[in-house]
Amino acid sequence: MLLFPLNSLLLHKNILLFLIHFYLPVNHVRYFFLVTGILFSITIQAQLSAPGRNAVRFTTYQSSPLVKDQIFIYCSPSGNPVGVLSASVMKGSPPYNFSWYKWDDATKSFSNNILNSSGVTSSINNLGEGGYRLVVSGGYDTTYTAWIVFDRPAAASARVKQKLCDRLALDGDTSTAIHQFYYRDIANGNILYIKNDLSFIWSAQPVTFIPAPELLLDPVIQNFQAQPNRIYRLPVENTTFKITVNSLGCRSEASFLYEPIHVKADFSADPTKGEAPLEVTFTDKSVRANSQYTWDFGEKNRDGSRKLRTFKEDSLFIFESPFTHTYYRPGEYTVKLEVRNKNYCIDSVTLETKINVDKSKLDIPNVFTPNGDSQNDFFIVESTSLRYLKVEIFSRSGVLVYRFLGEGESLSSWQGWNGNVKETSAEASPGIYYYVIEALGWDDIKYDSKPQRGFVYLYR
Repeated sequence: MLLFPLNSLLLHKNILLFLIHFYLPVNHVRYFFLVTGILFSITIQAQLSAPGRNAVRFTTYQSSPLVKDQIFIYCSPSGNPVGVLSASVMKGSPPYNFSWYKWDDATKSFSNNILNSSGVTSSINNLGEGGYRLVVSGGYDTTYTAWIVFDRPAAASARVKQKLCDRLALDGDTSTAIHQFYYRDIANGNILYIKNDLSFIWSAQPVTFIPAPELLLDPVIQNFQAQPNRIYRLPVENTTFKITVNSLGCRSEASFLYEPIHVKADFSADPTKGEAPLEVTFTDKSVRANSQYTWDFGEKNRDGSRKLRTFKEDSLFIFESPFTHTYYRPGEYTVKLEVRNKNYCIDSVTLETKINVDKSKLDIPNVFTPNGDSQNDFFIVESTSLRYLKVEIFSRSGVLVYRFLGEGESLSSWQGWNGNVKETSAEASPGIYYYVIEALGWDDIKYDSKPQRGFVYLYR
């Protein structure tokens, strides 16, 4: 059977439960309940309570390390600390005699008697910092010991340490917090210390990225460049930053309103894919860009330089969002926007999706049926990204029966040959016809060779 020294039962219950869990044999589970019952019985009978306390810790006497008296931590924001101790005896026969004593540094003992009472319970109020002992006699004899210490809210402060276009440094201060509390070794009066558990956390409203808000007292928020876009973290609207400081007993906060100088570039494009000429609508979503916009549409001038479009502060009235830009040449285009504001802050962003303008192509049918059933009624050249198209159709005897020449709007609205002779009401006879097609793509590809000459069958 696992045995414990009597003094060891005064250890914190979590320590005993840890030992029981790892050292008690599996087939002795019944002893777990026995020891646990003893543990909780002693815990109930041998400890004081402190109504209103904020935290509790246990002593580590150098002279008696196994004795674990309670240390009650109160928060004292007003500077007038007042503690309370209460005891209730649950063994023996009441009434009991209660004698309260306070630790005296001069005598290094609990020699200062401050209250005597009798009954079932006893409480003592308006207690200052120090050690207290309660001696119970009469129906049951025992002694309780506890210490009271007072925490105070840290005079936390929060401010901007540095404000640059691509950097915002915050400054938090918790130096006024109490970092440790002291009590006495009951055997010799030596001063002993317990550490105050200090923690803090930064927050922002509206929510803003703050790096390691629980680890960095002076966090730095900044953007950083990634390919192809910048990851943006700096606030671009008025933001309240707050630091909250927690300790064993107290909680304090400090905050400030930050008015940003940063600028953020952002935009959208629609559509991002299609045939030439492709008209794309760009919608500006930038924030605090009030000095200059520079658009790079991914195209080059004849000399090889980038084709840019810039709107400066004195001409911003001509910049309307959304606006359109037309791509004529097939290919892929990377669009970038750079903006700046009156604080000379600059930001840029690259559209994640490239503008894709389809290559030119032709698809010529070899049969059509102009019978009015709305199915394949026209001989039409399916095309993509064509700048110019010429279609001529001849009978087997070489007579021209249809001709189309178009570009731009006329090309895009062309519906094809409906099977009538020279666009009259006279219907061409069913049979074989010869076509000659010439075309030019927006990518300068010419379609005027053998593949653009052939026969088409007309059925009715």
